[in-house]
Amino acid sequence: MEWFLGFGIAGLIVLALSLVFDGVLESVGGGLDGFLDGFLSLPVIAGFVSALGFTGALATGAAGAGTVVATLTGIAAGALAGWATWRFSRALLRDGDAPAPRGEDLTGTSGAVVTAIPAGGYGEVLLYLAGQPVKYAAKAAAPVERGAEVWVESVLSATSVAVRPVER
Repeated sequence: MEWFLGFGIAGLIVLALSLVFDGVLESVGGGLDGFLDGFLSLPVIAGFVSALGFTGALATGAAGAGTVVATLTGIAAGALAGWATWRFSRALLRDGDAPAPRGEDLTGTSGAVVTAIPAGGYGEVLLYLAGQPVKYAAKAAAPVERGAEVWVESVLSATSVAVRPVER
């Protein structure tokens, strides 16, 4: 049982190291055209070794199984844990297809005036680009008071927009 607990603890140590040395073993399968892509990563190995060790210790201590049965049970649990870790990491790596937000995406959105916009001059508005608040210089055809809600008519530059007050 001590050996199995040692494997379980060693797997946890490998998992901690994978946070620091992420991707070190990823190059092992690089020459096989992605055949082992991510399957020999440190988190997968850590999941396998930890599950093997802790399941083997549980089988030996709680169920009174022999070493061979505990080892086979641990290998099965380790394979399952390694496979689940591999599938989960692949799912996380696929998440990234969304395009980066652009300034042109602001046209038609609403915002609030932060600094009053004088006639023929610039003020400031607070807009939300991809959910993040961003302050832009704003120009309007007529003066707009601080706190008023405005719509973006067009994007003048990377840092300025043309707005009109919202009529309610």
